[in-house]
Amino acid sequence: MFAKAFRVKSNTAIKGSDRKKLRADVKTAFPTIGTDQVSELVPGKEELNIVKLYAYKGDAVTVYVSGGNPILFELEKNLYPTVYTLWSYPDLLPTFTTWPLVLEKLVGGADLMLPGLVMSPAGLPQVQKGDLCAISLVGNRAPVAIGVAAMSTAEMLTSGLKGRGFSVLHTYQDHLWRSGNKSSPPSIAPLALDSADLSEEKGSVQVDSTLQGDMRHMILEGEEENGEAHQACEEKSLSEAPEDTSTGGLNQDSTDSKTLQEQMDELLQQCFLHALKCRVKKADLPLLTSTFLGSHMFSCCPEGRQLDIRKSSYKKLSKFLQQMQQEQIIQVKELSKGVESIVAVDWKHPRITSFVIPEPSPTSQTIQEGSREQPYHPPDIKPLYCVPASMTLLFQESGHKKGSFLEGSEVRTIIINYAKKNDLVDADNKNLVKLDPILCDCILEKNEQHTVMKLPWDSLLTRCLEKLQPAYQVTFPGQEPIVKKGKICPIDITLAQRASNKKVTVVRNLEAYGLDPYSVAAILQQRCQASTTVTPAPGAKDSLQVQIQGNQVHHLGWLLLEEYQLPRKHIQGLEKAPKPGKKK
Repeated sequence: MFAKAFRVKSNTAIKGSDRKKLRADVKTAFPTIGTDQVSELVPGKEELNIVKLYAYKGDAVTVYVSGGNPILFELEKNLYPTVYTLWSYPDLLPTFTTWPLVLEKLVGGADLMLPGLVMSPAGLPQVQKGDLCAISLVGNRAPVAIGVAAMSTAEMLTSGLKGRGFSVLHTYQDHLWRSGNKSSPPSIAPLALDSADLSEEKGSVQVDSTLQGDMRHMILEGEEENGEAHQACEEKSLSEAPEDTSTGGLNQDSTDSKTLQEQMDELLQQCFLHALKCRVKKADLPLLTSTFLGSHMFSCCPEGRQLDIRKSSYKKLSKFLQQMQQEQIIQVKELSKGVESIVAVDWKHPRITSFVIPEPSPTSQTIQEGSREQPYHPPDIKPLYCVPASMTLLFQESGHKKGSFLEGSEVRTIIINYAKKNDLVDADNKNLVKLDPILCDCILEKNEQHTVMKLPWDSLLTRCLEKLQPAYQVTFPGQEPIVKKGKICPIDITLAQRASNKKVTVVRNLEAYGLDPYSVAAILQQRCQASTTVTPAPGAKDSLQVQIQGNQVHHLGWLLLEEYQLPRKHIQGLEKAPKPGKKK
């Protein structure tokens, strides 16, 4: 369903009544989930957005987004979890297992065929036709797809595991996953087996291999763009699977034995020390704690992982920083009411000096390589000039007509050549140019027509450029240049006061620079830990604006200037950033 890009219709913050209804719907759709888990998934006060979109085949889908990640989606009044949610609640749905080679086909829009299932010693989960199921890969219980069972478990076994098994709705690496933080599946160990199961498991897999015998054809049947089904050949039959798959392919390391909370605590400490060692300088102090998190710690998070303080044992940034202060690594003060800043750092602290900057994981790089979108590169913006009707006579000798676009250097060359060709350079003073009737009509005001007979070169060229119509050319990497009349509007950052007396940061004109407002909103939502909404920009046709709760100009400035490398001259409103120690 999300194998290709979708179109967003709206993105709004959820209302209190809708939040309550969503909780009830989650409880109804997934009876096994506990009340506490429902409260974690659909938090009471934290920001939650409703995104209405159209999938590439035209299906109307409602997506619920929390913390920048899609957590649930609704299709035809049925509620489904995303892979982000299943990574936190891997037992939410009955889970079937397949081979890693299959994932690429599922991401491309294929359904899962029954020969692709890996039979565990405990057999297949018991499901009925139409039941929602999760799909994981051998050796890791973290789901990578969700689908609807095309038949019951009994029918699957009766068929000899042949035919279509699951209609796949959503996968890791599809466009719905890409709308989140693009993190990779966590490592979740397969469920533990007792000793009897372990001793019999190898034989069980061999029985499965015999059952599926000489099958050398792929398991998958996907849909191409024209809607016709296709099948691909599998490189390896089940009988050729590596021997360690007989125990589920589990290579348990120290990470697997740690809880998700312990792993998040470690990641939090790593990003904290990395940021202090490499990014924060003494001149940056005092540094707002929110800025430290959004602009420094998040950027030190390894590829494929997501830093989420709420999933750590600390729950809040302030509590974590208090712990770091107790260890005398930093000093935090409340410089104004309710606003904390880091005022001192002990860069000679053993934890900082001994910290080794981690190298990117080859596995993480491999996983992300095929799925990561191209990084943003700023466009090349070049000012141009357009020839108006009133100046056509001046430019027609050089082969240009009304509406021609010229660079400033081209205009200067044309004017200089015109003056020399028509013998207009003053013989006594080479710095002056005599004005013939055409130049008089083009660049002089009416009250100057009979009084100004000569002009210096610089004045002549300046007046000529002023009389031309402004235009500009935008060239995005790998694309043809786009030429438009007028001046390119800068990215506009403003602060507004809402009815609740709270400040919001509003940013407009992102589209002119090739930036997707929804992507920018998602990034800021995570970094600022604040609510964001995308709405139509008032008075602008087909343009959107992003609103972020609080004064987030500093975060915006860092994103646009440092990460996106946009020239400062194309951004207005950066001076509105809060001063250190000043309440947002």
